[in-house]
Amino acid sequence: MPTPPKGPRLGGSPAHERHMLANLATALLEHRAITTTEHRAKRLRPVVEKLITLGKRGDLHARRKVMTTVKDKSVVHELFTEIAPAMAERQGGYTRITKTAPRKGDNAPMAVIELVMEPVSPKQATVREAEKATARAAAAPAVEAEVTEETVVEETPAEEAEEAAAEETTEAPAEDAESK
Repeated sequence: MPTPPKGPRLGGSPAHERHMLANLATALLEHRAITTTEHRAKRLRPVVEKLITLGKRGDLHARRKVMTTVKDKSVVHELFTEIAPAMAERQGGYTRITKTAPRKGDNAPMAVIELVMEPVSPKQATVREAEKATARAAAAPAVEAEVTEETVVEETPAEEAEEAAAEETTEAPAEDAESK
């Protein structure tokens, strides 16, 4: 049996909380973004993510499991025909929670929970991999690569002068230490 979440429930009973989350999930899938309290948004995220994962499966059993939570058939149809195909390349993280200003009446922390409908670009994935590679390279000891004839790059006279000046500055302290 799963352990109940810590802290007060969203409603008076487990059934009320389940119905409230089902209604919030229906509204989110219908409108693509809703404004609610931070606590409700955080509790809603796993519910909606599981529904979208079922929508990506797309079979009859998945549709019936979604219908146990979302009672509106038009929203379920929209989930399976529009939302799930848009999330096909995404491996998770279908929702985004953005904190907003507190509610005016009772100062409750508010948030906007929305579906992330932007397609996952392969360029973003390669940029992240490149950042990880540079971090690994910075952590590893520097090793000079041997230059082969195929990778020789012609340098301008200004670049050669800069390199010569850099070599002189790195060699000068070593010579001073040897003479002392």
